[in-house]
Amino acid sequence: MTSAIRHTTIDCADAYALAGFWSQVLDLPVHEDGKPGDEEALIEGAGLLFVTVPEAKTAKNRVHLDLQPQDRTRDEEVERLLALGATQVDDRRNPDGTGWVVLADPEGNEFCVERSAAERAG
Repeated sequence: MTSAIRHTTIDCADAYALAGFWSQVLDLPVHEDGKPGDEEALIEGAGLLFVTVPEAKTAKNRVHLDLQPQDRTRDEEVERLLALGATQVDDRRNPDGTGWVVLADPEGNEFCVERSAAERAG
């Protein structure tokens, strides 16, 4: 028998607050059991589990999420995420429209925004 990934767990300083940010990014709710101050918060539809830990982030992520916008362009999605509280870490966009943008969530966890499927097809 094989294993299945149940959750991708992200250590953080405030599980509920960070889950709230990602809930807005993904337009998926924080699990109904999650409350402010809880040590864990889950975005069930995405399998993202946020766990409060005492240590601060100290280095680049070894694993990160790559987002693909569903109903807007990459650049529109980057602007939306920046307005939600993300920060831009690196810009890997190319003059021909390929590439991605590296952002960080409010606790500094890096993630990338790639082109939408429509942009890739165009």
